[in-house]
Amino acid sequence: MTASNRNSRPAEAAPGEPGTERRKGNVTPNLEGARERLQALRAKLPPTAARIADFFMTHTAEVVHMSVTEVAERTGASEGSVISLCQQLGARGFQQVKIALARDLVQPVQFIHEDLARSDDTGTVIEKIFRSDLQALHDTMKVLDTKAMEAAVAAILKARRVELYGIGSAAPIAEDANYRLLRVGIEAKVVVDSHIQAISASLTGPDVAVITISHSGSTLETVAATKLAKEAGATTICITNFGKSPLLAHADIVLHTMARETQFRTEAMTSRIAQLAIIDALIACLSLATYDKALATIGKTFDVLSTKRF
Repeated sequence: MTASNRNSRPAEAAPGEPGTERRKGNVTPNLEGARERLQALRAKLPPTAARIADFFMTHTAEVVHMSVTEVAERTGASEGSVISLCQQLGARGFQQVKIALARDLVQPVQFIHEDLARSDDTGTVIEKIFRSDLQALHDTMKVLDTKAMEAAVAAILKARRVELYGIGSAAPIAEDANYRLLRVGIEAKVVVDSHIQAISASLTGPDVAVITISHSGSTLETVAATKLAKEAGATTICITNFGKSPLLAHADIVLHTMARETQFRTEAMTSRIAQLAIIDALIACLSLATYDKALATIGKTFDVLSTKRF
């Protein structure tokens, strides 16, 4: 994703134009009937945008599970062209259009969790959620590349410090990873504010390893921060769901999760379990690689933390 695409803002439509409504002086998207809006817009579109619109309309069920990078590749277009079409519909970006298209395909309860039915009782909900989490762990273990994990360990051990980036549901995962790194004696810094991420990333360098956590790999803030860190010379390690996404263009090392959840939901759910498992495995590998130091630091911090308990 180019800087111009990242920083571009959708043009505000005039009052009364399809796809927008006025609310407290701001223009907010109203994307009901997204397929019909695409159809109405289709005749006036240039060739590339028309090709993307056709793909949205004929492959809707696939689109709601795809990233903007995958759509761009399938249509022979750029990510910027995909986003531009979405903005012409009145959306802020691709994610909003996916959600709008999904509303035409799925039951509303599936926005809570893919496996749920509205009539499920408590026992059934528990069973379905736990089965889904277990499946995410099993699938992630199969796709997680051992060589990539070894490369991540080597990069972290070589670095003077580690920076961790996460936004939204990825933020507590990044904070947990930061805590765990400190407990085994590795200097770490977690940044979950998007503005501070950008500043901090631009001030990294070859002696810094960056860990970015993003289920979709399409979150503007973390993609931008990772890009800035890579341009500054840092080694970038990304924990993200399997598949193509804008984040991968700026990743030196990728640790994949494999969560079956759909990507049209705005927040990750089952993938958080897989992300935590990857962090656990990474910390264990780092601890074994720095065995004496890790044990000494764990012992020292254990003594410190013991004063916090009765």
